[in-house]
Amino acid sequence: MIHALQILLLGAAAGWLAGILMRQPGKGLLNVIIIGILGSIVGSYLFEWIDLEPKRILGTFIMALVGSCVVLWLLRWLKSNL
Repeated sequence: MIHALQILLLGAAAGWLAGILMRQPGKGLLNVIIIGILGSIVGSYLFEWIDLEPKRILGTFIMALVGSCVVLWLLRWLKSNL
């Protein structure tokens, strides 16, 4: 079982890397962690939808990273269209 600190660190790393990949660097550690945690939730739904289940920590990180990129893309889209 992953501990709460590991989840925060994994979320922070996924949010930070997603910000770099999407060219939207975070505005602070708390924002990066929030993006990473939201990305984990979104990524888990996406992976469940395509019937993939991560087995190890690397798979979970990739799932969180994909979800974080989707969250950042959605936020960018909302900002430009509202």
